[in-house]
Amino acid sequence: MLLSSSIAGKVLMALAGLFLAVFLLVHLGINLLLLSSDGGRAFTAAAEFMATNPVIKIAEPVLFGGFLLHIFFGMMVSGQNRAARPVRYQESNSSETSFLSKYMFHTGIIVFLFLAMHLADFYLIKTGFIAPPEGITQHDFYSRAMLLFSNRWYSFFYILSILVLGFHLNHAIQSAFQTLGLNHSRYTPALKLAGSAYAIVITVGFSLIPLWIAFIPLTRL
Repeated sequence: MLLSSSIAGKVLMALAGLFLAVFLLVHLGINLLLLSSDGGRAFTAAAEFMATNPVIKIAEPVLFGGFLLHIFFGMMVSGQNRAARPVRYQESNSSETSFLSKYMFHTGIIVFLFLAMHLADFYLIKTGFIAPPEGITQHDFYSRAMLLFSNRWYSFFYILSILVLGFHLNHAIQSAFQTLGLNHSRYTPALKLAGSAYAIVITVGFSLIPLWIAFIPLTRL
């Protein structure tokens, strides 16, 4: 019943998506410490706290579960929507569907591929599945991050991926509130504005890190 219900799938996808959106803000706060001119002490302390805190360790599988739920139900709902709408119906109503809504599945795939790369760069090294680069220890996230972001091609790809994430978030947050029934003429415009503002903060915040490290002279260090 749960897997066959489009409504249940949309609700679970919305809840998982909002949970992940909140996590992004926490992750951004830690990553911005990379820009501190203290040689990585603040970032390393935050990373060690996240790695050793028992509450965070419990929340980690919940986070991965949220990702898997969001991806699974996103694919399920997308498949159900496509199966329920003939091609002609989609074409005749294409003007009524926003650009972001039409390409949510595509932007979601790009975000998933970016996430897989990000996991390989950091989490899989931390857990020992992948060997760290030469000269960098397994848990030295600061040196690993600085090495990656010092590569302009990597930073350029990272920024493009974050832009796609921002587009995905912009529509996803608004859609999640609507799916959960928070849709009213009084506060819907405010929720849409808040969702867009949140997406901009996430996009600008994460993009600032590679811009600052790779494309701006490092005289501050």
